Amino acid sequence: MAVVFKGFQSQIADKEGQKLFYPRVMLTGNVGTDLIAAEIAELSSLTKGDTKNVIDNLIIVATRHLQASESVTLDGFGTFRPTLRSRGKGVRTLDEVSAMQSQLYVCFTPCSTRKSDGTVATRSLVTGAKFTRYDKPVAGTTEPDTEEPGGGMG
Repeated sequence: MAVVFKGFQSQIADKEGQKLFYPRVMLTGNVGTDLIAAEIAELSSLTKGDTKNVIDNLIIVATRHLQASESVTLDGFGTFRPTLRSRGKGVRTLDEVSAMQSQLYVCFTPCSTRKSDGTVATRSLVTGAKFTRYDKPVAGTTEPDTEEPGGGMG
């Protein structure tokens, strides 16, 4: 399987006034808790019901900690943390700052391992991913073009 992407044009022009093109992931579906529970049950000695119960309780417990301004790290998976994104203009003084100026989001960062020089060696969930451009088959075939990612942090 590969991550499917397509090109899209930015709405914001660069310094030269050009609206450049960038890749964007195209979702091909959504996997819910029931399917994840069934697949985990296939890999373990737990039943699908046991696995779903654990997932449901993980969500309840993680939500509790995130709403208490704590980050949640699942070893080998990544870290969830609460963050605020501004939804308007700032205010002139510190006393005027209010949560109503922002919206609460949860950010996720996949876990990673680092080399001795501090650079990222692997990033859980994204290291080794293959990419397929959905609208551009390889010349002479009906197969989509598959690429290695262009580096970066995922």
